[in-house]
Amino acid sequence: MNKSLHPLVWWIWAGSLAICVAMTSSIPLAIAVVGAAGFVVKKRAEKAPWAKSFAWSVKVGVWVIAIRMITGVLIGVPIPGRTIFTLPIIPLPDWMAGIRIGGHVTMERLSSTAHDGILIAAIIALLGAAASLSSPHRLLRSMPVMVYEFGVTLVIATSILPQFVTSIGRIKQAQRLRGHETSGLASWRRIALPLFEDSLSRSLDLAAAMDSRGYGYTRKRSRYRKDRWTPRDYLLFALSLVSLLKPEFLVLAVALSPLVVAP
Repeated sequence: MNKSLHPLVWWIWAGSLAICVAMTSSIPLAIAVVGAAGFVVKKRAEKAPWAKSFAWSVKVGVWVIAIRMITGVLIGVPIPGRTIFTLPIIPLPDWMAGIRIGGHVTMERLSSTAHDGILIAAIIALLGAAASLSSPHRLLRSMPVMVYEFGVTLVIATSILPQFVTSIGRIKQAQRLRGHETSGLASWRRIALPLFEDSLSRSLDLAAAMDSRGYGYTRKRSRYRKDRWTPRDYLLFALSLVSLLKPEFLVLAVALSPLVVAP
């Protein structure tokens, strides 16, 4: 099991990278940072269900870009420029002045829409990298008892994606045993509902198990400390904060720094 870094440090690292991507607003840099984070995930992720979170977050990001492009073409604020094609205009009420459905689709409008979509997808992928590198159970153990309600919410939020990934394989296997097709877009109609039900129920069962064992009912902390911050944790934490000062120059180096800090 990968215990080289504290689980909270991975989230600080990924969060600082996401902030840097948003601050620089550079598409080439965002793609490079996501690629570097993916390389770190490949080298440092545990062999656990949550290790697949990064791959699925990339797929979600691709869908976000596609949906953003479609809505940007059909609905949006007109942006002057070189017209590529024209769509029929649907009239809207006066209180929606400035927003248009259809009309001239310009190169500037497409580039602006793609720019926003890629940045959003990059941030989603970086958060997925943090989920792949940190065990949600170790992260939960690090939460102080003063934030009990937040901790219960956190266990649902951090475990639903790994459970989501695990459930897909199990449901597809069950579908294949029943002789159903498991590839293609049509197969997801049979998979989607049991998938979400299973992922949510397993996460809620975990939260209920914590509650039944008295998690957070006492303000007195035990002496048990399994995950402690090490000098490597503090070093990566400091590098993550420093990257916010000059993100355009430091973010790529910080993205790859876990390979050096935690060899």
